Amino acid sequence: MAGRNRSNNLVVQQANSAIQQLKYEAAQELGITIPADGYYGNMPSREAGSLGGYITKKLVQQAEASLAGTSAGQTGL
Repeated sequence: MAGRNRSNNLVVQQANSAIQQLKYEAAQELGITIPADGYYGNMPSREAGSLGGYITKKLVQQAEASLAGTSAGQTGL
């Protein structure tokens, strides 16, 4: 992974570990195996898309909960 040119730079560099943790939790919930070497080229597009969509969904839920003043698990709906 080192030396890769990335176009999706994190605004808050300290958030990297939280993003990685969210990725592994989402993969576990979806039953997707994250490649140990970090290379996603052999992962089917359907799995990669599902993982990215699920992560986005969770981040939106957390942001909505934060704006509503509740914890991420309690949206009040």
